[in-house]
Formats: sequence, structure tokens, C-alpha cells
Amino acid sequence: MNRVVTDYEAYLFGEGTWLRAWEKLGARPAVVEDQAGYTFAVWAPTASRVSVVGNFNGWDAGAHPMRNLGVSGLWETFIPGVVEGEPYKFELQSALGGPSFTKADPFALAAEHPPRTASVTSTLGRHEWRDHSWMDARTLRGGVALDAPMSIYEVHPGSWRRKPEEGNRSLNWKELSNELIPYVKQLGFTHIELMPVMEHPYEPSWGYQVTGYFAPTSRFGSPDDFRAFVDTCHLNGIGVILDWVPGHFPKDAHGLARFDGSALYEHEDPRQGEHQDWGTLIFNYGRHEIRNFLLTNALYWLESFHVDGLRVDAVASMLYLDYSRDAGQWIPNRHGGRENLDAIDFFRELNTITHEQYPGTAIIAEESTAFPAVSRPTWVGGLGFTYKWNMGWMNDILTYVRKDPVFRRWEHQHLTFSMLYAWNENFVLPFSHDEVVHGKGSLMTKIPGDEWQRAATLRTLFAYMYVHPGKKLMFMGSEFGQWHEWSHERSLDWHLLAGPVHSGLQRFVTDLNHRYLAEPSLYEVDFAEPGFEWIDCNDHEASVISLIRRAHDPEDWVVAVLNWTPILRHDYRIGVPEAGFYEEMLNSDAEVYGGSNVGNEGGRQTEEVPRHGHQQSLVLTLPPMGTLILKLRNLGT
Repeated sequence: MNRVVTDYEAYLFGEGTWLRAWEKLGARPAVVEDQAGYTFAVWAPTASRVSVVGNFNGWDAGAHPMRNLGVSGLWETFIPGVVEGEPYKFELQSALGGPSFTKADPFALAAEHPPRTASVTSTLGRHEWRDHSWMDARTLRGGVALDAPMSIYEVHPGSWRRKPEEGNRSLNWKELSNELIPYVKQLGFTHIELMPVMEHPYEPSWGYQVTGYFAPTSRFGSPDDFRAFVDTCHLNGIGVILDWVPGHFPKDAHGLARFDGSALYEHEDPRQGEHQDWGTLIFNYGRHEIRNFLLTNALYWLESFHVDGLRVDAVASMLYLDYSRDAGQWIPNRHGGRENLDAIDFFRELNTITHEQYPGTAIIAEESTAFPAVSRPTWVGGLGFTYKWNMGWMNDILTYVRKDPVFRRWEHQHLTFSMLYAWNENFVLPFSHDEVVHGKGSLMTKIPGDEWQRAATLRTLFAYMYVHPGKKLMFMGSEFGQWHEWSHERSLDWHLLAGPVHSGLQRFVTDLNHRYLAEPSLYEVDFAEPGFEWIDCNDHEASVISLIRRAHDPEDWVVAVLNWTPILRHDYRIGVPEAGFYEEMLNSDAEVYGGSNVGNEGGRQTEEVPRHGHQQSLVLTLPPMGTLILKLRNLGT
């Protein structure tokens, strides 16, 4: 039989540059000498014997031994008669001794439904894509349009909506296509971000402890069902971002841990190779084959599933050798520092390759420290990510809204501090799943006061996210004021929408999204100073802030005023750049949103009274716990 993996491909794998390794490693359908079957290839350099076992050979390790390709550590074989849908594993004997053991295929395209752990023979996809216009437009941009709107709806697909009448089961990809996509489109979000869809055995890990890096989880359907979901998103003008987990992997016996009897994917030394907080193992980023595994995996999802980006989980844990470790529990780098130089090189290679090969896709870092230049190009010394989550802003603003309004005057810095570093990175402002689990409560329950005050504060909180520079992310359920802390085991509390408070909040988020999409000033200049200007950030006694957002065209701008107390404020004066009538485009206190309907009769005319460095000013009525967004409407416009 001819070789499955050529000498050249084995060489590239050894130097970490075989970027399309997913096409041959693992189990792939093939016809050899007129016989249909499957080729199998796996990397196991410390194994003395490797066999393919499955239903097709009675799980007999002697039936289909694999041949060793020498110093590359790769093994391969072809088995005629194997068809799609067959469970299989690799049985290995380590040269280090001990009994033989079985492992799932690291490159498997599909896997059995947990708790079963076998890999399943599959194909690289038969789905007939219809999203040609979307993909062509994405490529023609030549890169991510940082001046485009991005409003992300973060979803755990297993708990967004369930079927209580059918044993509380999760929706599958086909049902999610019919229900989730129209919902997201109606609400005006531009992207869906999915928590990890890669196969994982442990349900409470939410997908963040991956065993099948190339296999969409079988919980929601086949790989082609997932492709059809992405396709339908694109046909509806919605991008898809996947959470991706290159930072660690679980110790499950069938997974990557000590794959060939040695510390193959991880480090041997637990001071480098184990996450103490999570009980998981850390990839050895200094090993060429491991970087190859992760890089080809990232490219696989971007190409084979047409996804529009990856949100890289737990970047901070990868960047620092002493992450969550005490003195003596970590090994410094070759310069004596705490930075993981191999991980830094990996990130730069990842971002260079993905941006070159898949222009228009976004790689987003969940990075919680002040590590410099995370979203700056590699050629200026940055890590090369497209965006970075702004965890500082999120922590500050949630600290602020937790305070009783009477005390917020002494916490005003939490509202304004983010603008001191807003241009350091390309930021995404997140209200993610991490903020509504593990006893933290939902966004609604973080806020003091009665139900009306909580909902009003939440509307202003969301308004601040949308008028603040940066792209936006909101976790599912937040858009209608979920009361319960999120649980992966149950559906969101959709019944709340029967009440005016929650349906009003949902309507506000919908109108906020659509206003955001309609106003270039709210998204075009997110990452540079010309896009933002404080009118007044110093009124801590009233807990009011006012600001201007500008588009590329400096004459296209909006004014936002946010009142963070339940006090109705009459005759509140702010300076504005030009004279004229300022239309009240959005008022979070409108009755249709569940508010008290206090406003400015559609807008206000300026007065020639200097204020805040401007010659013109507006006298406004500020609704309690409310936000106003206004725009100059000159006569005849």
C-alpha cells in the first residue's frame, strides 16, 4: 500500500508547519487498490505498538496493527471495508513498559455521545455551502473591518432553550437554526459566539475541557448539521465565533493525557504541565508537533466550518508561567522571567497564519491582565490578536452598579477609569457567562433596589456598553433580565417575557442594537481618540456622565447622557458642539421599555449658554436611572 503520510508531510509535521494535517491524520475515507475503506494515522513516538480497534474487528488489537513511519513518531494503516459511523480507538503499547491501553483519536472528526468515549469514522463534510456571498465579502475586505459594528450574543447551545415536554432535552443544530438564528436576527445582534462545541466528556465543564478537538460534540447532531447551522447564520447576515481552548485539556483516560505512555501533549514536570485550579493539563507549546496540532486545529474550524472567528479562552493562563502558582511551584523562563515565551511565540504564529490565510476572520483574546500589545500587530511586537476582552471595564462597571445609588457618588471612578486606557487595545466589552455563574448571580440580582430599579439600571448599563468605545458582547438571558443564575442544566427563563419588565428590557436591547447599527458614530471609531469625547465626566455628586461619540466623518456624532441614580433631574444643562435641535433618538425610560416615560418631548433646542467648553448647551430632563441618546437634526434634515 502507498504511504498515507508522505516523507515531506512527516518532515513538516516535525517542524510544526504541516498546517493541513487534519486532511490525513486521524481516520479519513479512502479508496486503495479499488477497495473502499478508511486510512488511519496517529502520532505516538513513544509507542512500541499501535493498532486500530473497533466494532469492525471485534476490538482485537491483533487484527489491524499500524506501521511505524520512523523518527517522525507517526503510525498509519488502511483498513478496507470500514464505513462511516464506525466507533474506533487506538490501542497502544508504550516502549516505557506497562500494559496496553486505548485512546480516542486526537484528530477524530466525530465522537460517540458521552459518556461513551470512542471516536467515530466520519468525513470532512458533504454539506453544500450556500454562503458564497458572505465568504466572498469577508475575503474581499482583506482583513477584519475594525470600523464595522460588532454586537455579539454569547450562547451555550445546550441550555439556551430546552424541550421540557421531551425530558428537558437540549435543542439540536437543526432546531437551533429554526429558533436561535431568527431570534438573534430580530434582536439585531451581528454575531453569535458559541461556547465550545468541540467534544467534551464532562457536561459541567460547559465544553472547556475538550477531548475531541476536531469533533463537534455529538450532543447536538452531526458535523454537517453544525455546518448547516453556520451556513444559515451567514445567509441571515450573522457571523459565528467559536470559543477555542488551546490552554489546557482534561486528564480523562481516553484523551490526550500521556497519550503514548509519555507526557506527549503536556509537560512532564507538573510545575509546567498542570493547571492546579482546574485539574487539567497544559499543552507543551515548545514542542513543534504540539504547535502543529493546535494551529491545524484552528485552521480546520475556520476552513471546514466557515466560522468567522475564534475567541481564545484563558489567554492569561497561557502567558504566565506562574499563573495561579505560589513561589517554588513554577519554573522561570530562560531569562529568569515569568512570561511563557513558547506560548507567546505560539500566539504570534497563530495570529499571523489565520489573518494571512483567512482574511476577515477575528481571533479574540480573553486576557484578564495588563499584558502589553495583545491586539497589536506582530510586526510591532504585539501578539497579533484582532481584539481583546476588556475585563477591566467589565469589573469596574459591575462594581459600580452593585453599589446602592446613594453611595455611587463615591465610586464615580469606576465609570470613567476605562477611558484612561481605552486606546491601548482593540477592546470587546463583555458581559459574559463568567459573570453569572458560581454564586455571582445574574446581572439583575447584582443590582440593588426593587424590580423597577434593577431593570432601569440594567437598561442604562447596557446603554453605557453601547455608547462606550469597543465592540459588544452579551450573554444569553441578559437581554431580558434573567433572574436565575445561569445553569447549563436548564433552559433560560423564557416565561419571564410574559411580564412587562422583562419584555420591555428585551425590546430595549433590540432597539439599542438597531440604533447601534444605524449610527456609524457608535462603531466606526472604537479604537482611537477622535471617536470619543467627554462632555462632563466629573459630576460625581449627581452620578451623571455625558459624552460624544463621533464617526469617521467628524460631523456625524451623537450625544449620550446617563443618570445612575433614581432621582429625576430637571433642568440639567450640558454643553454641545453646535446649535440646533437635538432629537431624543433613544430614551431608556420610555414606557415601552418598562420605564416611567420621563423625557424631553422628542428633543430639545440649544441655548446660547456656554457650558463644558462649548458655546451652546442643552437643558434636559434626565429620567431616573435612565439614558438619553440624542442627535443634532438641523432644519430640513
